[in-house]
Amino acid sequence: MALELFDSKEQKLREFVPLNHGHVEIYLCGPTVQSEPHLGHLRSALVYDLLRRWLVASGYTVTLVRNVTDIDDKVLVNAGQRDWLEFAREIEKSFNAAYENLGILEPTHKPYATDHIEDMIELTKKLISLGHAYQAEDGSANVFFDTSSWPNYGELTNQKLENMEGETDASFGRRSPHDFALFKAHKADEPQSASWQTPWGLARPGWHIECSAMAKHFLGESFDIHGGGLDLRFPHHENELAQSKAAGDRFANNWMHNALITINGNKMSKSLGNGVSVAELSKQGSWAAIRYWLISANYRSNLDYQAGSILEAQTALDRIIGFIRRTGLDREVNLAALPADFIAAMDSDLNIPAGLAVLHEKVRVGNQAIDNASDEVVIAFDAVRAMLHVLGLDFALLQKQVEPELIEKIEELISKRNSAKGSGDFAAADSIRAELQGMGVTIKDMPDKTIWSIDG
Repeated sequence: MALELFDSKEQKLREFVPLNHGHVEIYLCGPTVQSEPHLGHLRSALVYDLLRRWLVASGYTVTLVRNVTDIDDKVLVNAGQRDWLEFAREIEKSFNAAYENLGILEPTHKPYATDHIEDMIELTKKLISLGHAYQAEDGSANVFFDTSSWPNYGELTNQKLENMEGETDASFGRRSPHDFALFKAHKADEPQSASWQTPWGLARPGWHIECSAMAKHFLGESFDIHGGGLDLRFPHHENELAQSKAAGDRFANNWMHNALITINGNKMSKSLGNGVSVAELSKQGSWAAIRYWLISANYRSNLDYQAGSILEAQTALDRIIGFIRRTGLDREVNLAALPADFIAAMDSDLNIPAGLAVLHEKVRVGNQAIDNASDEVVIAFDAVRAMLHVLGLDFALLQKQVEPELIEKIEELISKRNSAKGSGDFAAADSIRAELQGMGVTIKDMPDKTIWSIDG
């Protein structure tokens, strides 16, 4: 079965065929570093991390570009009296820490919008020369994309221009409310450092032109996949597509959009005050459990957060960890051991829930093999190990949930128990076993070692 992905422009499943044999190029809209990351940011980054991991496991090499929008209206507002760029870098650190804790791989390229102003200027100049953009009619440095000049405007979201609501009233020299800013004239109350000298005067870039320019800089005039959250589909991605194609670029060959996160069935929003911060989330379970929960629903379905969500994910993970520890095995990842059902699930538009079902079934079979002292345990272990690797739930991430001090304490008690048994002091050995059980640790004596697991 070939990999199929849902193209949100065509609104259908399509067999994925890269533009260049054996290599896949992805552009992912990264964070606007205006405030601390929330659940939606984490889910979006994680979806495309999983896509990348599956493509690599399928034999492709992957170039993934994930930008950082470090100049934006909200960055300037939220920075207050602080230096806006210093503020943006500080917020970015919190995003990077969350990505690292979740086991999200570093992108191939991580461009900052502020490093590509010249690329944006050149793209804007080209659009003006082709009749698709204009400098503000009030003589200011505002530059707008002329949506009426591009007959395909609305093709990503299947809308007609006359039926769309404009982003704003016609103002700042804008001809139509539907026209969107490519460059915004410097305002007197904004820091001088937040503007650049352009052919149209002192200005800073609009949001949409940033991604088109950075995508072209790193991936050329066409690439395989453009990804991002469903909330970016309009107007951000619609505007990217329009300006890039108007400039003569083919742009993205496939579009992917992940659905959103709800809180107890309600949309997550600041106005409702129901947001869940990364700091709050990290207190409720291991980062492995958070990753597990974030991938537990199909990426095109909303994921609902409730009070016990992370605890349930932790319980599910503990069953997997318990099996791994019971085997006492330590073997390298072998992707050839991936079960056919798991491969079929991943090739079916990244059907992670179906993949997780295969993972837990292999854990069940593996535990049964241990109970029956069957050699099948090795087969089950290799399959589980391979699936965990593809899902980014490797041992390194899983083991973060057990503090090093606890591991040291458990190993010390097991060593004392083995010594007590060796000297015939079975009462002391039983006492230590009881102490371990009180700590939530189950032990199993094997012919040559004692293995342990944290109870789920």
